[in-house]
Amino acid sequence: MSVNTVPSISYYSLEVIQDEARRLVQKGVVSRQQPIYTLCQYIPAREWVCIESELEKCDFLLRDRIGDLIGREEWEND
Repeated sequence: MSVNTVPSISYYSLEVIQDEARRLVQKGVVSRQQPIYTLCQYIPAREWVCIESELEKCDFLLRDRIGDLIGREEWEND
């Protein structure tokens, strides 16, 4: 059992995808500079199709950077 995979979710909204990408960046597993398709290593293959579809609907390309997907990071203690 891999520790770095996302739990099974039947539907991925853009917000869920962004939150998961943000979590992986914060853990240092992926970089904001890497392409979005890097995330497929951490998401079950059967669910990646749904994520790809949602990203396409929201005009994201898999070659776009993860940083573009998650946007600017907000810090509450500034």
